[in-house]
Amino acid sequence: MKAYLKTLKKSFLIAGAILAMSGCKIDIDPLDKYTDVAVYQNPVNIRLYIIGMYAEFGTFKFGTFPIGYDNATDALTDIMKYSSGVSGNGTVNILASDASRVSAAGPMLNYWTNGYIRIRRLNEFLEGLDTKAQGLDEATKLKFQAEARFIRGYVYFWLVKLHGSVILLDKLTSEKDKQRSSEDDCWNFIAADFAFAAEYLPKTWDSANTGRVTKGAAYGMLARTWLYAASIAEYDQKQFNSDPLTGVPTAKAIPYYTNASKAADEVKKLAGEGLYDLEANFASIFTNKNTKEAIFKIDFIRPQFTHQYDLGFAPPKDAPGQVLVYGVPTAELVNEFEMSDGSTFSWSNPAMAANPYVNREQRFNATILFNGSSWKGRTINTTPADAVEGITEYGASTDPKKTVSGYYAKKFLDPLNTEIVVNKSDQSWMELRYAEVLLIDAEAKSKINDIAGAKTSLNTLRNKRGLPNTPSQTPAELMRAVEHERKVELAFEGHRYWDLRRWRKAHIVLNNVKFTGHKGSPNGASFTYTTVSVDNTNRQFTPALYYIPIPLDEILRNNAITQIKGW
Repeated sequence: MKAYLKTLKKSFLIAGAILAMSGCKIDIDPLDKYTDVAVYQNPVNIRLYIIGMYAEFGTFKFGTFPIGYDNATDALTDIMKYSSGVSGNGTVNILASDASRVSAAGPMLNYWTNGYIRIRRLNEFLEGLDTKAQGLDEATKLKFQAEARFIRGYVYFWLVKLHGSVILLDKLTSEKDKQRSSEDDCWNFIAADFAFAAEYLPKTWDSANTGRVTKGAAYGMLARTWLYAASIAEYDQKQFNSDPLTGVPTAKAIPYYTNASKAADEVKKLAGEGLYDLEANFASIFTNKNTKEAIFKIDFIRPQFTHQYDLGFAPPKDAPGQVLVYGVPTAELVNEFEMSDGSTFSWSNPAMAANPYVNREQRFNATILFNGSSWKGRTINTTPADAVEGITEYGASTDPKKTVSGYYAKKFLDPLNTEIVVNKSDQSWMELRYAEVLLIDAEAKSKINDIAGAKTSLNTLRNKRGLPNTPSQTPAELMRAVEHERKVELAFEGHRYWDLRRWRKAHIVLNNVKFTGHKGSPNGASFTYTTVSVDNTNRQFTPALYYIPIPLDEILRNNAITQIKGW
């Protein structure tokens, strides 16, 4: 978002010029709001306005939605455990273990009001482009429309992931009362926005506009959209909700998987032109601002535009007494990483159990800090013997600010940032990267029985990560391989919770279960590891949670809308 910062600086200069003129007795428009004249009178202001809309992507950076903490959605799943048990730092644990916290009066996972505020502003912008814009040629106008519809599609993508059936607004309206549209219509609406964006957005922007959405980003989001719609069609089958507007007809699964595959193929074509690629060094992806894996990302620049990811997840000795250690990896994630030769890791294998962190695949060492890891000039000790960084029992302290699983999250941490309190963090957030597109493609092609195509995408990813080809041969085997790869490859990138929901597995994987960690104890020159629980009560995910209720205040305000059945 370098260009975004430049535009902010320019706007400050413009404001300064206006202030300098304040001694003159002239009439000026109010300075606390955009006016139609100010926005649409020239392309410069139109550009500033649409770039301001990019702030919406920050709502979801680093998986902060819905709790407001990084990795919060992953902490609702089996791959991460938040260390605190009290409201605030530990709200995600409360929600994960008590499904009754979600209600129409307090949906908890709530984006309704903010989402529709953004949709209204985007629709105002689109109407203004049609009726008031000056100085735009047709091609430039279409690019602005494409950007606005990309952002609108993104906003609706989140609303539909949450609720399934929502109110569709393709233009400004004074109509107060409006019913929800069917879930199928909602996914098609989102797809239409991304398809329009893909048609009219450029493949790349010039250096002054770096960070704006591109054709590749639109095709990637289109592929993601069709994959979600196809998943609902295949897996939901009206098993979990009787609302007439939720669900997607089962017959549409194959067409929608086909659409997802075609959109992913378009991104792969752009990769073939050199725009995107996989990195051989997995760890470098998340600190390299110029990585070709990034299809759409939010950049940060010190000191003006930073975040606090390192402070939230670094091990305690990085900044003693100040690091927060919000969440830590679970054993369920650690056990998922393969050996470097592609074989499955197992604690039942004596050789593997004796040295569980040796000869693991490169993604393991880039994602997890474990007992014995080398980190910032020291060796991490997660045994109870280390009072600062060693494991503590979950619940023994309300907010321990240290690991409760025997692990720390390494992915996204900056190994060169040794002053995280002063420097803060400036790693980019990748909303969409090329590895995900290959996984979307592999999943979609496995569903339409394109076995060769699915294996090609899956193996392209695995080989780049230093692993052999998948042994999977059937659609079912390929799907299991995709599920494994998404869990490992996309860990801490905010996908796991939504994957389990769209596959309709959340009520199985996240319900009536406690997740675990590993406590190390010295055993001569080595260590023995025992499995410990990181939960003091069972997790809860009831089938009703596949469709989050419409907020009660919206039901009271809108006479036409009905609540999703079951709530």
